[in-house]
Amino acid sequence: MSLKGRALKYLAAREHSRVELMRKLGPHAESPEQIEQVLDELERRGLLSAERFAESVIHRKAARYGAARLKAELAQHRLPEDITRAAAQQLRESEFDRARALWLRRFGTPPDTPEERARQTRFLAGRGFAGDVIRRVLRGDEPIGD
Repeated sequence: MSLKGRALKYLAAREHSRVELMRKLGPHAESPEQIEQVLDELERRGLLSAERFAESVIHRKAARYGAARLKAELAQHRLPEDITRAAAQQLRESEFDRARALWLRRFGTPPDTPEERARQTRFLAGRGFAGDVIRRVLRGDEPIGD
């Protein structure tokens, strides 16, 4: 299978970043320049897109993770700064609603002991939600606009 064929196979399954495709195609290429040429062509033809990759990651994972965690994941893929910044802004706007929905699915009731409060706080913090958002969720604040 050609390098371009492999890249198209990966892209047909889901969006990939340029960094991911370079790593996956590496063992099958004769040189890094060959991979660069294939990826440049795919970008020119609109088949490889950093914007679509960022949207895909957010769509797949936003319900389970906070802005900090998703921003870190996008940074690992070395996306352009403007794309990462726009994605982070979009995530921050919906952070409280997403954290509250996750908290309701996981716990559903406010903590009644300091230990339970700490456990719920650790859970949400581990998922990358901001401290002020976690405090609002555990206090039982209602979403803004309701």
